[in-house]
Amino acid sequence: MNFNYSKLITIVSITLLIYCTNLFAQTDTSKHSAWKPSGVAGFNVNQMALTNWSQGGESSIVWSIIGNFGLKYQADSIVFDNRLKATFGMSKQGTNNFINNDNEFYLEDVLAYKFGWAVDPFFSNSVKTVLANGYDYKDSLHKQISAFFDPAYITQSLGFSYGNASKFATRLGIALQEIITQKFHNYSDDPKTSKIETFKLETGIESVSDLTMKLDENLLYSTKLRLFTRFKNLDVWDVRWDNMITAKINKYLNVNLNILVVHQIDQTLKTQVKEALQIGLTYNLF
Repeated sequence: MNFNYSKLITIVSITLLIYCTNLFAQTDTSKHSAWKPSGVAGFNVNQMALTNWSQGGESSIVWSIIGNFGLKYQADSIVFDNRLKATFGMSKQGTNNFINNDNEFYLEDVLAYKFGWAVDPFFSNSVKTVLANGYDYKDSLHKQISAFFDPAYITQSLGFSYGNASKFATRLGIALQEIITQKFHNYSDDPKTSKIETFKLETGIESVSDLTMKLDENLLYSTKLRLFTRFKNLDVWDVRWDNMITAKINKYLNVNLNILVVHQIDQTLKTQVKEALQIGLTYNLF
């Protein structure tokens, strides 16, 4: 498959989202309240400055910006839930240059129909990529390894869901996953062929589970677990487990502990773990 087909997949995915949004927007004015937007933006920073410090160490600064946005439509038997998470951060130690330490774009759209059964049929579409250029900082060369939409993981899933999205929800479905690359073909290329593939299509099973629970009056825990396996290799699973504990100090000030676990062998055979403990400002946009 060539890159023109991958562009077609991208266009179809975006068109589906726009079409569904316009379809629901054309309902009569009495149902406009069925749309419920949400949005939280935050800025986190961790800084230490040393001047003439004789006990060792270097000055450092770490900052990140995070945005969590949602747009949900629920009326009659239809639920259309859209969520976007975007994060970007950088760090600097001593006289070194700033380097990326957080870099993510994740968009998820889920359309479900409630029949009154124990489970509800759904269709979902998700897009995962990076916001800015990504680099490997293991050596002084700082080799670039990714860019916006390079790679991009686009997944469509059709199946059944269970639960309440505001507390606990899980879904399981048959999935198509497209991997699109423009320059960094190691994510999409099949080493068994002489041709360099810029597009990869995989079929399999996807499971996504969300849980939000209040641990205390000012302490919130949220977690999202996404699993994907291919029909041709059912004993190998991609795992993405995103955990966030938020302690609310006051209206605008939070302490956040985020632990992200990723296991994806097309990136590395080792399990990846990212942990961040930060204090930051948050603002509810909606």
